[in-house]
Amino acid sequence: MALELLLALVLGGISGIAVLLHLTGRSRQAVLGVETSRSGWLRHFPGDKVLKVLPAASGQAALVVTGNGPGLLWAFGSGTVGRRLAPGQARETATGLRFEFNDFAAPGLSLALPERERQQWLALINTPAEAA
Repeated sequence: MALELLLALVLGGISGIAVLLHLTGRSRQAVLGVETSRSGWLRHFPGDKVLKVLPAASGQAALVVTGNGPGLLWAFGSGTVGRRLAPGQARETATGLRFEFNDFAAPGLSLALPERERQQWLALINTPAEAA
């Protein structure tokens, strides 16, 4: 088989799959509300007791307060990623919060948050787990 033909078939196949995924809605970004955040967190940490869920106004992330302390859940495509948070792990930026994780798969996350929401999240993140 000619290299040009093989290249055309591969590119056509990949493009076809991408179009099919987009048309069936599988490329849509997840939107996190209270219940979707709760179920997403429990999917990552099944043994946790979720005490409080604060979705971001954008719907792209949520602060989850559990019996083991606070955690961050954020949308990653149509799925979610969850990480536990320690006091001091979040720092304030001009537009929101910056989270640094000691994790190769997710080294950090910048999240745009309004001022009021930012202060509320920082207060909960920096509260010890026993007080939450």
